[in-house]
Amino acid sequence: MSEFPERYWPIFMELYESLPRQGPGSNAAAARALALCAGLPPIPAVLDLGCGGGKQTLQLAELLAGTIVAVDSHAPFIGSLRAKVAARGLADRVHPMVGDMSSLDLPPASFDLVWSEGALYCIGLEAALQVCFGLLRPGGYLAFTESVWRREDPPAEVKAMFESEYPTMGWAPDAVKAIRRSGFDLVGQFTLPDEAWWEDFYTPMEARIEELRRKYADDCEALAVVGLLAQEPAMHRAHSSWYAYEFLVARKPE
Repeated sequence: MSEFPERYWPIFMELYESLPRQGPGSNAAAARALALCAGLPPIPAVLDLGCGGGKQTLQLAELLAGTIVAVDSHAPFIGSLRAKVAARGLADRVHPMVGDMSSLDLPPASFDLVWSEGALYCIGLEAALQVCFGLLRPGGYLAFTESVWRREDPPAEVKAMFESEYPTMGWAPDAVKAIRRSGFDLVGQFTLPDEAWWEDFYTPMEARIEELRRKYADDCEALAVVGLLAQEPAMHRAHSSWYAYEFLVARKPE
């Protein structure tokens, strides 16, 4: 985005590549969503879209006996996940790959479960739902998180952040309508609890931000970027009642 300083994205990635998760989520929330996917095959084929560093990918590998294709457009995330997969002896089951979810070279109707935490918005929810629908076998599940509004008239800084990052963000009922328009049946949904924003995301982010402030103590330009990045967790601490992440589970009709 042109309004950001030239060094914003390199330092942004330096921060985000170090985090356990690249967005809100938790093991408990993922397990709860997976429990809604009743009747999966004993050895399901799973696709994790926008996997980031793969925290949830590895959890899925623990909870399911199947194979997982994990896709992200950022090559360093995939490199990091490949190293974790190799260290855990999962290379025969977990297959990280660099890819763009809008143009995936994957066979249609080849997955039993498509999983995506905080990533479908990157190509627009409606477009992403169509991609997922095409990749799922009949009776297959889609489980994803989506940022949504919770209250009208958000503070100016909250409105500005989401207008910059996700201008078409809607409400939870809007996501449900999009699911149904795309041909899916809604199975269930729940709102991520606030601890899912902090434990593996904002708490380690704030610790890493302090490390970056020490690292760049003599670099005013970099410190300005770090200050911008620090605004996000601070804003959530002050204004989290205006927005949330919704975990939604849908199923492709048989």
